[in-house]
Amino acid sequence: MANVLSTGSGALIAFQRALATVSHNVANVATEGYSRQRVELATRHPTDMGYGWVGNGVQVADVRRIADDLATSRLLDSGGELSRLQQLSAMASRVDSLMSDKATGLSGVWSNFFDATTGLSSNASSSAARQEVLADARALTNRFNQLNSQLDSLGNEVNSGLRASAEEVNRLGAEIARLNGEISSNPNNVSNDLLDQRDRLVSELVGHTGGTAVAQKDGALNVFTAGGQALVVGNTSSKLTTITDPFQPERLQLALDANGQQIRLNESSLGGKIGGLMDFRSDVLDPAQAELGRIAVGLAETFNQQHRAGMDLNGQMGTDFFSLPAPRATGHAANTGTGTLTASVGDLSKLDAQNVVLKFDGTAWSATRADTGAAVPLTGTGTAADPLTIGGVELVVGGTPAGGDRFLLQPTAGAAGGIKVAIDDPNRIAAATPVKAQTDIGNIGNGKVSGIKVTDPTNANLLTPADIEFIDGTQYTVNGAGPYTYTPGQPIAANGWSLTLDGVPSAGDNFRVGSTGAGSSDNGNALLLSNLDDAKALNSGTVSLNGAIGGLTTMVGSSARQADYAADAQKILHDQAQSARDAISGVNIDEEAANLIRFQQAYQAAAQVISTADSMFQSLISAVSR
Repeated sequence: MANVLSTGSGALIAFQRALATVSHNVANVATEGYSRQRVELATRHPTDMGYGWVGNGVQVADVRRIADDLATSRLLDSGGELSRLQQLSAMASRVDSLMSDKATGLSGVWSNFFDATTGLSSNASSSAARQEVLADARALTNRFNQLNSQLDSLGNEVNSGLRASAEEVNRLGAEIARLNGEISSNPNNVSNDLLDQRDRLVSELVGHTGGTAVAQKDGALNVFTAGGQALVVGNTSSKLTTITDPFQPERLQLALDANGQQIRLNESSLGGKIGGLMDFRSDVLDPAQAELGRIAVGLAETFNQQHRAGMDLNGQMGTDFFSLPAPRATGHAANTGTGTLTASVGDLSKLDAQNVVLKFDGTAWSATRADTGAAVPLTGTGTAADPLTIGGVELVVGGTPAGGDRFLLQPTAGAAGGIKVAIDDPNRIAAATPVKAQTDIGNIGNGKVSGIKVTDPTNANLLTPADIEFIDGTQYTVNGAGPYTYTPGQPIAANGWSLTLDGVPSAGDNFRVGSTGAGSSDNGNALLLSNLDDAKALNSGTVSLNGAIGGLTTMVGSSARQADYAADAQKILHDQAQSARDAISGVNIDEEAANLIRFQQAYQAAAQVISTADSMFQSLISAVSR
């Protein structure tokens, strides 16, 4: 009778625990990261009655957390990569919108400027046309400045994101380390909910840094970044901190404080949200800003060169139409010498937007790409007469660099932010060809000037009057100098200009070349200026400025689309990993409902056993009391 009561009460308690566990599962069906729990029942040790072993009922052996380490690890990996790609996609899409939108992009104001220049070529003396050219030029340079400013703002957002993420990583790491301490101090008696809480924190941490978690024998979880750097080991967490870039103080990098040592982390060391921010900066933002600057340099250099070859309404040779900052060359914070590098654009057709690191070993200079470390060809000694030449940029070394000193060359990174219109007087627009040629009315041949152009605007004698006199049909003199051989169809050149003749000149024929002079309506240089957008000035003469703008838009758009596609694909993989985890650890309402009914019935049956034992006891009492 006592055995019946004990067996019944034990079963009642066991099924009560089972019902409580089922209720706990149902209550947490929507809790993120919750792992369902299951009561493991086992028979009590039987009693030897002499004639055999008699069972003593049931007991709760364990409340088991249903989890699979492989499924959890796969979910961590996919979650970190999804966070990285979603961050990269979101930021890249913003640059794409900035460059491709008509209201914020470059192509609209670019077209307006060259349309205005074409309009000037139709009426070179028009004040209105000249004012329009200046107005559209200012609008174009303002757009360059605005785009560069927006890209700078995105760079600042990356800095803010790195700071915020570093703080969150440190908070999560400290909490995981604390939980590791609690769990490892008593690994055989750990709350399942505590393990779930730690897994959720690890998932959040990996979402920021990428990486994985590795279990120790004592139950603690060690968390590592995507690059293998330890964030949490046992009950100790490392501290993630931001530091300034040694070449660019305005840019933040990340470092790991571990055991009193600071380890600088590169882009490949981190995944997750932080990795997405750093990938965006290195793979999308920096190339876009550098290419935007290269287009600004290409516009300024080509337009200025042609503008200097023209003459303005005041009768003066043209000056620079645009002003532009020089390429940046900044020293490393750890440099010990006094050396400086002064950079200027040498050959526009070879200008490369890639950032380059130059290093001085004490006797010679070498150059490598800043992003890959690949060697870059470098010539020259660094003097003013023989500057260092790399990718279309010339550098003159000043001061005394020490062995090991390094410099970062950014050929075009800041150009778009500094381009300006250098003139404010519309009369100073050099629309005219500075020299003109006239055919003497007394000529007896049929030779006529078909065109004249400036070949060297710096020639000191460019505007000096020149008389071309033909001795016969094959020889001529210039201001009495000569004779020179004349080949029909070939140009006649002198003093920085050249002209061509149609027809055949005769002996004694004269042609005069002189300054165009002030107030001219000549449009020769304006015509050349208006076609510069199609001039193949970049990539060794294979890419025009228009082509470069299209290439920039395509480059940014392609990066944004690829990031978006990759994020969508990773989302599918992550959902699959989540489904695989939930199939093992997730709460199934139908299953829990069935368990609820089953354990409820078992609980009622156990209660009936106790009731039967009570009846037996009452019968015994009644029999004995008679």
